[in-house]
Amino acid sequence: MKKQILSAVLASTLATSALAADITVISFGGASKVVQTEAFYKPFEQATGNKVVAGEYNGEMGLLQAMVSTGNVTWDVVQVEGPELLRGCETGMFETLEGLDLNAGDFLPGALSDCGAGLLVWSMAIAYNGDNVARAPQGWSDFWDVQTFPGKRGLRKGAKYTLEFALMADGVRPSQVYSLLATEEGVQRAFKKLDELKDSIQWWESGAQPMQFLASKDVIMSTVFNGRVFAAQEEGANMAVVWPGSIYSIDSWAIPKGSKSVEAAKAFIAYSLQAEPQKLHTEKLGYGSTNKRVSELVGEDLLARLNTAPKNLEGALVLNDEFWVEYGEDLEERFNAWVARR
Repeated sequence: MKKQILSAVLASTLATSALAADITVISFGGASKVVQTEAFYKPFEQATGNKVVAGEYNGEMGLLQAMVSTGNVTWDVVQVEGPELLRGCETGMFETLEGLDLNAGDFLPGALSDCGAGLLVWSMAIAYNGDNVARAPQGWSDFWDVQTFPGKRGLRKGAKYTLEFALMADGVRPSQVYSLLATEEGVQRAFKKLDELKDSIQWWESGAQPMQFLASKDVIMSTVFNGRVFAAQEEGANMAVVWPGSIYSIDSWAIPKGSKSVEAAKAFIAYSLQAEPQKLHTEKLGYGSTNKRVSELVGEDLLARLNTAPKNLEGALVLNDEFWVEYGEDLEERFNAWVARR
């Protein structure tokens, strides 16, 4: 009955707004895209008659910025990380989400903002293939210990996350990471720590790559998005996550400025963040939901495996969006220069 009512409301809203039939939704692809198709895209199409064209990207904002600046916007909804959402909202890259049909009280603090609606809570953490290690690594000191754990390490190719991990590997407490990284001393300390590991790093850029590296035993351990490990475990792979020292944040849906289907895009976002679609999304991907009602709908065993479980958040670091908006451009330039040096 609830689904029938929701379908009727959505269909009525879209029909009375004379909206375009298609919306293009861009996410990070891989297992996420498969699950989003099942949890969001197909049910939304069935409820409204509006077709969802699903695309994917690696989080690069250059193409989106070019679309907006030229007025040739072909994306209607895009999944973005916190710093990119904040920066894009400040620079007018995204539409405001005024009138989004959601109950703010159902969501985690900070999940709903002027330009973004929180889709999921993700973590970037160490993962390893249990078939390829004699004992389980415990944290960043082991990640840097190439004597005890010989072999390549996978790291995302970028300053964000990598510099934070380097400082934690050097003994900096999570609560002190950003205050130190805001200083020249802290930046130099992070790069010096990375120097120790540089010859053992295998860089990755798309979310699927680290799991491929682990499965093929190209790397002994790697940073990964926790949902990728969850998906591999569901398929029977002997993969595991090291939670202490992980970084977590919220990915959000946003609407590019100049979308031709703003109201349809808002209706899609509102639909995807309802408890039932979010429940399926969480069960299939293993990312925590921003909708607090989901915890009442899933089993205790699953809750314990999620990155948002209290025990898994112990020793974790919340990504500081404001820091990366202020310092990100400079640090990415310095990081790229460091990578290019032999």
